[in-house]
Amino acid sequence: MQPNENNEKYRIDKWLFAARFFKTRALAAEAIDRGRVAINDQKIKPAKTVAVGDRVEIRINNYQYTIEVLGLSNKRGSAPQAQQLYRETEESRKQRALLAARLKAQPQPFFTKGRPTKRDRREIERFTLNTDEF
Repeated sequence: MQPNENNEKYRIDKWLFAARFFKTRALAAEAIDRGRVAINDQKIKPAKTVAVGDRVEIRINNYQYTIEVLGLSNKRGSAPQAQQLYRETEESRKQRALLAARLKAQPQPFFTKGRPTKRDRREIERFTLNTDEF
């Protein structure tokens, strides 16, 4: 982690990458361009500078993160180092836990592997023949 120097600028896309919210800086910039990241309730561009104390809202898939910036870095470090860069609000954690529980309670979608095989067709025929008798 780099020390917090007043003369150095920290871009939000680089900071999101360093804080491990996105796997690549390009994904962070794309999320910002699509309006999924806001600083202090304002839509931003990837080159926007971030400062300690800023409130950042990040939407990744269904999840919404509301965090406060505690530290600045342009370099991606380990996960424990990245967690020292921000603090998530308690309300944000509760909302994410509630959403995760709600998504887990939903039934899993049914996926097929495509066209039925010969064995699958025989089982379908056997099933339809047995139901016709009733």
